[in-house]
Amino acid sequence: MSNKSQNKFSQILSVCKARGFLFPSSEIYGGLNSCWDYGPLGVQLKNNLKKQWWENMTKRSDVTGLDASIFMHPKVWEASGHLDGFTDPLSDCRDCKHRFRLEEGMTTCPNCGSKNITESRDFNLMFKSFMGPLEAESSTVYLRPETAQGIYVNFLNVQQSMRLKIPFGMAQIGKAFRNEITPSHSIFRTREFEQMEMQFFTSKKESARWFDYWREERMQHLLSLGFKETELHFKVHEKEELAHYAQKAEDIEFDFPWGRRELEGLHNRGDFDLSQHQKFSGKKLQYFCPVENKSYLPYVIETSIGVDRLFLAILSSAYKEENVNNETRKLFKLSSHIAPVQIAVLPLSKKSALLEIAESLSSDLQKEWFVEYDSSGSIGKRYRRQDEIGTPFCATIDFESCEDNKLTIRYRDSMKQERISIESLNNFLKDNFK
Repeated sequence: MSNKSQNKFSQILSVCKARGFLFPSSEIYGGLNSCWDYGPLGVQLKNNLKKQWWENMTKRSDVTGLDASIFMHPKVWEASGHLDGFTDPLSDCRDCKHRFRLEEGMTTCPNCGSKNITESRDFNLMFKSFMGPLEAESSTVYLRPETAQGIYVNFLNVQQSMRLKIPFGMAQIGKAFRNEITPSHSIFRTREFEQMEMQFFTSKKESARWFDYWREERMQHLLSLGFKETELHFKVHEKEELAHYAQKAEDIEFDFPWGRRELEGLHNRGDFDLSQHQKFSGKKLQYFCPVENKSYLPYVIETSIGVDRLFLAILSSAYKEENVNNETRKLFKLSSHIAPVQIAVLPLSKKSALLEIAESLSSDLQKEWFVEYDSSGSIGKRYRRQDEIGTPFCATIDFESCEDNKLTIRYRDSMKQERISIESLNNFLKDNFK
């Protein structure tokens, strides 16, 4: 990572901590590696991103929702291949004792540069635990390393209970856990993370068409969140890169401060998952097609994106530094429909008449919008704080407001100000909500 990119990333993390987006977990005890807590603004932004994804996926007739258990029968992970094949190559440096994931072609320790490293050995990434009072092999369970398997094992439950016909999809948002050897870049790669996945079941002959359809849908959704086309890129997985069961795979990559990395994955998984669970469970998981009068195992088109990684990407895209009157103005240019605060109400002074108007306005607005009320400090400092948390609009109540029943709207991106009536503010927000 270049010094410029490192500085930008450090600034983003600094603002995130100072303004209540993201904190190191258990920080008063020195923290816990790769674990992070979302502060008041962070959890709101995260929930807004999940809400946008959920509505985009499920406000349609051919995708339904699911929330599967984190703990699943151990044979699920045997069938999926995770018990035997979900590993990373682990190596140690004999000189500095650093333990790391051995990337392809790596011959030196990433910590000290020494070539005195051990041969790699397989390290299973699943967290293992026990269910019940005894720590016995028969009570072994695993924290799920992905959310997709909960959808596959519920394929017939959902299809039959909801009387669905193929093609249809199931969407799910949930936590997953991977014992990563080398987590990196704060919440980019962590051991506890949240996934938003949709598995779309279709016939083999229609799978290629649906892959292309969801490829375009997912790109358009990301653009609707505020990403720019120039910072998102499709990457096709070459034949030698594909998982053994995959028919086709592409990533949507984002230009993070440290380089271009995967943001969302799209996969044509074939019928591998359902066939494996049919084999290991002994339960028939085929779909009966009344039109063709035959049963078959559907193909699966998967879209998968990490909430935490999306959170980091959207902040990286939105973060700007501008020179204003020889001072650096830091801001997150977040789209108003995902911003954790959509409107800030700021009384110009603590005079009772102004506070009364501002408090009443804030209370009314909170019925429909995410509002922050702030009466402390100079108006300039309050504007700067709202810039740093990504608030699109500020509504300032001043002394004239008592006379003309108007307020001053201040635009985050342009810093332009205009006078509007207090009673028209709600309509103003609806007109500018995008």
